[in-house]
Amino acid sequence: MYLSRVEIDVRNRRKIKDLTHLGAYHNWVECSFPNEWKESIRSRKLWRIDTLQGRRYLLLVSEEKPDLEKLEKYGIHGSAQTKSYDKFLTSITEGGIYRFRVTLNPVKSISRGEGKRGRVVPEITATQQLRYLEERADQLGFELIPDEYQIVERGWEAFRKQGQEMIRLSKATYEGLLKITNRDVFYHTLTRGVGKKKAYGFGLMTVIPV
Repeated sequence: MYLSRVEIDVRNRRKIKDLTHLGAYHNWVECSFPNEWKESIRSRKLWRIDTLQGRRYLLLVSEEKPDLEKLEKYGIHGSAQTKSYDKFLTSITEGGIYRFRVTLNPVKSISRGEGKRGRVVPEITATQQLRYLEERADQLGFELIPDEYQIVERGWEAFRKQGQEMIRLSKATYEGLLKITNRDVFYHTLTRGVGKKKAYGFGLMTVIPV
């Protein structure tokens, strides 16, 4: 696994004029793996947009190493970097306390009757969005440290697939402390993501030891 990052060139409006919705970011990520693109291979990738000290970054976890030149298509020249993620992943310990960050698309399914697929609707309030993560923590291999986690950003993201109308997806970014309760399951969480729309900037959880 590889962990990569590039600073988005937000001051160059001409360069980033295409980045108007999550589908465009998804295409950027996929094009950063030109060999896969040519051969119509789609390995799993997780990514999200982070804002740190007024700068915006694309953070990416992937099975293969990206082409850094392609990764800088909408980034500042020379800012793209990648490193092996495996050493860190294997160092994770059960029972360890970690600071985490994750952006999710919190939704729920409303029944339409027996035998019918449920209707997916967004979780809108902060209480609903917190509960969304709380209810899934155990099956994701961790427990949240009481009073040590919160939503730091909430809102909506524009999203469109080719040939479809633009829609809005609910977004919540969570930060705080967690304790790993099942190392193998948590490894899967870090490498396979959390929740819905993982190909479109949601579900990438990152952690650092405390």
